[in-house]
Amino acid sequence: MTAAPSRADRRRERTRAALVAAAQVLLAEGRTHAAVLEITQLADVGQGTFYNHFTDKAELFDAAVEDALERHGALLDELTASIDDPAVVFAHSLRLTGRLYRLEPELSQVLLNSGLNLILLDHGLGPRALRDIKAGVAVGRFRVADTHVALTAVGGAILALGALLHAEPERDVDAASDVLTADILRMLGLSDDEAARLVALPLPALR
Repeated sequence: MTAAPSRADRRRERTRAALVAAAQVLLAEGRTHAAVLEITQLADVGQGTFYNHFTDKAELFDAAVEDALERHGALLDELTASIDDPAVVFAHSLRLTGRLYRLEPELSQVLLNSGLNLILLDHGLGPRALRDIKAGVAVGRFRVADTHVALTAVGGAILALGALLHAEPERDVDAASDVLTADILRMLGLSDDEAARLVALPLPALR
């Protein structure tokens, strides 16, 4: 049996989480040149505790991006866990991601600022999207010549959607997300009617 975390372990984890959250705020604001003192003040922890968790700011910001990507990906996995059709899983994930740009503006800005890391990292959103594309190909739902090239197109499109939604806060996020998702589904080989059907399906509620 694994021993329960000690009080010191819990305190250490809270401090690390506070530093990561502070780094995500700075990333969202584009303030990656902030001093360690500013980061610890934002996290409301002692400056000396920083180096108990991270060797430098670069390591902290990497952890902040990884945490944001993984939280986003884990949420999509949770919301689509009961769906058997990989095309529906993929469509839901794209439509939910678009909506999250508005519901979680700070988190979504971290995702946008990570750029192509969305596609290239071995965790987070990219591997999950690739998994769903490959699953769709395996059961004949998608038809693509190269799944990694398809992932590149999808990643670029979802990043561009996020930039558009941030630039035009008055734009209808639901409509924009669904239009883009239908276009991507057609690119992956679905018919117009099937793409339209998938983006009309009800979505699980976002917390």
